[in-house]
Amino acid sequence: MAHEPTVDAYIAARAAFAQPILTHLRKTIHTASPEIGETIKWGMPFFTYKGQNLCSMAGFKGHVAFGFWHDKVAREDAGQDAMDQFGRITSLAALPADAEIKALIVKAMALIEAGDKPRSGAKEARAPLSLHPALAAAIEADPAAAAVWAVFPPGKIRDYCEWVGDAKSEVTRDKRIAQAVEWIAQGKGRNWKYEKR
Repeated sequence: MAHEPTVDAYIAARAAFAQPILTHLRKTIHTASPEIGETIKWGMPFFTYKGQNLCSMAGFKGHVAFGFWHDKVAREDAGQDAMDQFGRITSLAALPADAEIKALIVKAMALIEAGDKPRSGAKEARAPLSLHPALAAAIEADPAAAAVWAVFPPGKIRDYCEWVGDAKSEVTRDKRIAQAVEWIAQGKGRNWKYEKR
């Protein structure tokens, strides 16, 4: 499987501690099957199988996040959000054994083969929006926001991407980015005022 240059660039731009972790995860994922593809979605590397999301990884200032897309693929002690399944990974030693990761990949691939869709995927049929570089930088500069962003569901990520992307001027965009980072750090979605509590 040829590696995507966009994923190469993503890894090269991460913190020095994160690069070997991301590189190792990428290699482990690809050794599970030559049919696994890779791309950038929502500003982070995603791995796909037969056109479906398999798993994703992201590098932040202080940790790496990794998780599976399907809600039926998780470690027994995992959190409920996909990117929280392996916790805050800060070193290669913090990763589970390659065999465990590969076993989960095989399980995720089998679910895709069987046509089993993730619960959260039923509403997310729209194509992902690109993450504005200024928003990505602002989130990464705020550890609290970065931690929340890593586990945000695709719908909330999309809401923020649309809001920032729809700004008509740089001034408006910058104000929206500042507000977005504040809300994200508090765990709030873009439309948190209207969400049921």
